[in-house]
Amino acid sequence: MRKKTFDFYPGLAKKNRPFTLDDIVCGVDEAGRGPLAGPVFAAAVILDPARPIEGLRDSKKLTEARRDELAPLIREHALAWAIAECSHAEIDTLNILQATMLAMRRAVEQLATVPTVALIDGNRCPQFAPHIRAHAVVEGDDKVHAISAASILAKTARDAALVALHDTYPQYAFDQHKGYSTALHLARLREHGPSPVHRRTFAPVRALLEPDLFGELSAWRAT
Repeated sequence: MRKKTFDFYPGLAKKNRPFTLDDIVCGVDEAGRGPLAGPVFAAAVILDPARPIEGLRDSKKLTEARRDELAPLIREHALAWAIAECSHAEIDTLNILQATMLAMRRAVEQLATVPTVALIDGNRCPQFAPHIRAHAVVEGDDKVHAISAASILAKTARDAALVALHDTYPQYAFDQHKGYSTALHLARLREHGPSPVHRRTFAPVRALLEPDLFGELSAWRAT
């Protein structure tokens, strides 16, 4: 029986892959850019070709239960992995894009094995040390298994962090919406006002803190 072979880059044509067999490739992805509260997370993963993991794909296309099954397998089977974050305060200071780039850089810098190539989900790359070549891959979390793995680790870590925040601020129901701007979250935000972990530069939170700013609060409450 022939041994099953795995293509760790199913969405990248071989002629377009920005690395060689001699490179050490890590995948990088983030979780939590859009929510109104909590940190943004990023993960970096270097997969082991000798220990492939079945079922890797974009974390958003997996159920929570499946992500929770895959996350420990990734940590166990990967050659190296790391998870990093930028706090809500850093997001307000830097802006969400720059905070996301910083979280990604922190994750790569924490890898126990130093990569030579970092494949980043999306269309922007953080600044890395000169010996690490960065390449953006649009929809990379479904094209590169290492990015899929990073997506899963970042998502499960952030969800766990928001569940922990729920213990401190149960009135916001962070365990249910994970900080995203759902109807439930917006209703609790109106009722209780922003918590210390809400992102103050995001419009619905800013409107409550600065009610006269461009009439935002009146317009928001009228919707």
